[in-house]
Amino acid sequence: MKELTRAEEEIMQVLWNLGKGFVKDLIDRLPEPKPAYNTVSTIIRIMERKGFVGHKAYGNAHEYHPLVSKDEYKKRFFKSFLTRYFGDSFPEMVSFFAGGRDLSLRELEEIQGLLGEEIEKQKGERE
Repeated sequence: MKELTRAEEEIMQVLWNLGKGFVKDLIDRLPEPKPAYNTVSTIIRIMERKGFVGHKAYGNAHEYHPLVSKDEYKKRFFKSFLTRYFGDSFPEMVSFFAGGRDLSLRELEEIQGLLGEEIEKQKGERE
């Protein structure tokens, strides 16, 4: 799966939220300044060629819908990000963020709690 460009991702976010829609529906939900109709139409056709979007035709009008779920895209995008920037190492990524002081104490404690829950869950599955 290819990655989305910034413009494609912005449109895809709207489409994920809507579930389906025509180009005009997408434009209505995009932030100001609104892109031109032809711009959005071109971007969505590119996304269709990439396999992210499908459509149902109603005469000359096309209603677009996602072919890839937001969760599926997040998983693949994150895996690619992790591999490119952190050598596919979760500990290296966590160390980077924790060591860079980009996270507050509250955020670190929240992450610690989530990790503790996952550890207990996996221990329970082994038993």
